[in-house]
Amino acid sequence: MPLTESEKIWMDGELVAWADAKVHVLTHSLHYGLGVFEGIRAYETSSGPAVFRLTDHIERLYRSAKIFLLDIPFDLPTIVEATKETVRVNGLASCYIRPIVYLGYGEMGLNPLPAPVNVSIACWPWGSYLGDEGVANGVRMMISSWERHSPNAMPPAAKGTGMYINSSMAKVQALKAGYDEAIMLSPQGYVSECTGENIFVVRDGVIITPPVSAGALEGITQDSVATIARDLGFEYREGNLLRSDLYTADEAFLSGTAAEVVPVRSVDDRELGEPGPITRAVQEVFFQAVRGEVDQYKDWNEHV
Repeated sequence: MPLTESEKIWMDGELVAWADAKVHVLTHSLHYGLGVFEGIRAYETSSGPAVFRLTDHIERLYRSAKIFLLDIPFDLPTIVEATKETVRVNGLASCYIRPIVYLGYGEMGLNPLPAPVNVSIACWPWGSYLGDEGVANGVRMMISSWERHSPNAMPPAAKGTGMYINSSMAKVQALKAGYDEAIMLSPQGYVSECTGENIFVVRDGVIITPPVSAGALEGITQDSVATIARDLGFEYREGNLLRSDLYTADEAFLSGTAAEVVPVRSVDDRELGEPGPITRAVQEVFFQAVRGEVDQYKDWNEHV
């Protein structure tokens, strides 16, 4: 999906023009893939633009950085305010936001410790990642032959830049095979997550999602879904799932910042059918919540 350029990008404390937000070709992270990032959305509300669960996302950014021994040279409140400032200065009512922490120019070689740590924040208008049709009627999924990486190879708890090669390989495989998205299994054969989303199945009225021990990233949107589901009176729990659990589910859906909440129509050509009532109920409240329309979730919306 092509980018729609905005005006300014925040880079290490300064707002620079979009076209001038550049790094050197010998930037360390370009060669070795060590960096961390977040995906965040701002939504239009009746009280102006609001960033959805901004502080929670930035806290996860810092946890990811800690795992990789990246010392972010700004404190957390500074990055939170810089994110709001970037949305504000670009005059966007709603947008996708990408903070990234990366190792910059000045050192080369596999030892990352001497390299400078840089931080940038960009935002731009971006529609639903899996398309409006997918949000409305569901997406077609396949189980990828590419496994989710082992936690003792690369830590799935961190949202690391280079780690997403794993997701990209699975995504390309799915698209070339004619599907919308891929599901990855853990090295032990359990359902882990999709290339950029958490996955949920519904069986006998119970919502089940894979645990972090299966390699799933601890999702902010996933946590929002859990809260909404329980508040709606549905039983929600984490549990290991096999691929056959996906084939025989009553309903299935995905969640993620970019994708938002998306029904699953089929897995490996096993039809699940139209989006089910539990998926629809959670999806409806989620979209109301991100736009500040549900009083009990208004603390999720951080106005810019």
